Amino acid sequence: MGATATTGWAKLLKAIAHPTRLTILRELAKGTRCVNDIRELVDLPQPNVSQHLALLKKDGLVISRKQGARRCYSLADARLISGIFAALGPRS
Repeated sequence: MGATATTGWAKLLKAIAHPTRLTILRELAKGTRCVNDIRELVDLPQPNVSQHLALLKKDGLVISRKQGARRCYSLADARLISGIFAALGPRS
């Protein structure tokens, strides 16, 4: 594995290494969700949720689209996220 691949994996792991972002990714693995749905799930103010989603989007883990006045998110690569959760094993 080259330095570029190693850097890419480190960036990915850093992006998901937060309980809120892991929760968001697990929820998005079930399907597309809008910001307000995610906000209710993680019980954080909308600006905080938007910051987490922006980081996940910047690192290529989620994609967004506008649905009327709402912004909705889905996984950019569902197989990657499923594989990560499978490797992590069951939650305690």
